[in-house]
Amino acid sequence: MRASGGVEGSVYVGRMAQQVKYDRREQFEQIQSGLLPGETIIAVYDAVGIGTGFIGLTDRRVILQDRSFVGKRLALTSIPYKKVTAVSIVSNKSWAGNFFSSGNIAVHVGAHTYEVEVRGVEKTQHIHNVILHYAVSS
Repeated sequence: MRASGGVEGSVYVGRMAQQVKYDRREQFEQIQSGLLPGETIIAVYDAVGIGTGFIGLTDRRVILQDRSFVGKRLALTSIPYKKVTAVSIVSNKSWAGNFFSSGNIAVHVGAHTYEVEVRGVEKTQHIHNVILHYAVSS
C-alpha cells in the first residue's frame, strides 16, 4: 500500500498485523534495531532541511535523528512521552481555509524545543496527534 510521499509496511505484533508508516526502510530498520522489549513502532518519517534526519514514533517515545553536530557526527535522541511538555504545529499557512500543506512539528521538553520539518499535511497531523495522545496519556 502506498502512502503520500512514502510507503507503509507491516509489523506483526502477536497475531495482529499493525500498519507502520515509514518513508525510508533504512530509517525504519534503524529505529527497529533499538527498540526496548515490548516497544512498538508507530511511524518513521523522513525530515527535510538541515539538522534532523528523521522522526520516529513508538508507543513509548519520540526518536529524533539529529545530523547537526560538528564533524559529521549525528545523534539519536529519545524523548519519553512523559517528558513532553507540549507539541506544536508550526506553519506559514493560516488556520482558515487550507489547514497546512506541510509544516514543522515542535516538541517541547522542559526549556528545550526540538523542531522537525516534514513533507505533507497527513504526516504533520499524524505526528502531532500521536505525540499529543501519548503525552496526555502518560
